[in-house]
Amino acid sequence: MAFSVQFEKLNWDQIKLAIYSKNSVDVERALSKTKRNLDDFMALISPAAESYLEQMAQLSYAATRKRFGHTVSMYVPLYLSNLCSNQCTYCGFSMEHRIKRKTLDSQEIEQEINAIKAMRFDSVLLVTGEHETKVGMNYFRQVLPQVRKQFNYLAMEVQPLEQDEYAELKSLGLDAVMVYQETYHPSTYAKHHLRGNKMDFEYRLNTADRLAQAGIDKIGVGALIGLEDWRTDSFYVAAHLDYLERTYWKTRYSISFPRIRPCEGSIEPKSVMSDKQLVQLICAYRLLNGEVELSLSTRESKSFRDNVMPLGITTISAASKTQPGGYADDKQVELEQFAISDERSADAVAKAVKSKGLEVVWRDWHPAYSGGFVQ
Repeated sequence: MAFSVQFEKLNWDQIKLAIYSKNSVDVERALSKTKRNLDDFMALISPAAESYLEQMAQLSYAATRKRFGHTVSMYVPLYLSNLCSNQCTYCGFSMEHRIKRKTLDSQEIEQEINAIKAMRFDSVLLVTGEHETKVGMNYFRQVLPQVRKQFNYLAMEVQPLEQDEYAELKSLGLDAVMVYQETYHPSTYAKHHLRGNKMDFEYRLNTADRLAQAGIDKIGVGALIGLEDWRTDSFYVAAHLDYLERTYWKTRYSISFPRIRPCEGSIEPKSVMSDKQLVQLICAYRLLNGEVELSLSTRESKSFRDNVMPLGITTISAASKTQPGGYADDKQVELEQFAISDERSADAVAKAVKSKGLEVVWRDWHPAYSGGFVQ
């Protein structure tokens, strides 16, 4: 059982043509429904839907409030290492870049934890470059227990692993894993992944299956917006989510919307997405799926994040540092994976959330809470 089997039944060119062929009748039909399918999603992300953005935003706002209430959860990424054995054209950690490399030891991790806890975060995303030998399972076995003792919810964004490895990490306190396909277009994927294990398109594609089979609580999927036509890639993300929810219904899911940001050796995006189009996409995902968590990172500007937050976003990062050791020592910008846009403090972002009539949730929900409410 794997998504790659379903993937083979999808045709990129036919899907792209179908999306760009949608008209106002298709959009209005999709908007009139209370339960939408992937064909409706095509209409909602099509150029024809851009003139319906106000209606989409209103419906998305209502759907989000109905399911998630007036809340937004906050998390922070903790970069453990920028070592990487892959060559990827769009990433500041890519192996060919002559940047300073660093992997945090236990003492440095403790310093980062203390700095993050001082900002009130209780949900953390551990991030590394993809280096299987120096930043692999042996390193994770040491790090997870140390970090888990300090945080209620622990997520990771690292190289794809085997099912039994995910199961072991779950036993050490891992709750969630974010694994983005980058692009679902195989030849474009090959163009941007030139060396290393990340060249294996199918292995990465089936990572979410291995995660769900290992019993991981939450899985994050998405595409790097800009590598290929954003509308078609976004449809594949929706199709992937649809498959996962039908196959592994006990698992929670989230979607992120990373647009290519400046970094060392940065490329120009093939497909440029405007702010208005990103709002359209966020609303389209919400109208397709009222349950999925939608996450927006500090890649986006503070004004954009503040304005779009009530429309469908359920989770945001804040005060992010994309270099190892960045919270205890924020001067090492040469270690950054990419440049962030929203540089506000966690308190400033929390105030912005409240100014929109929303409440900040610092602690993610956990399956252990199912027996009753936990303050």
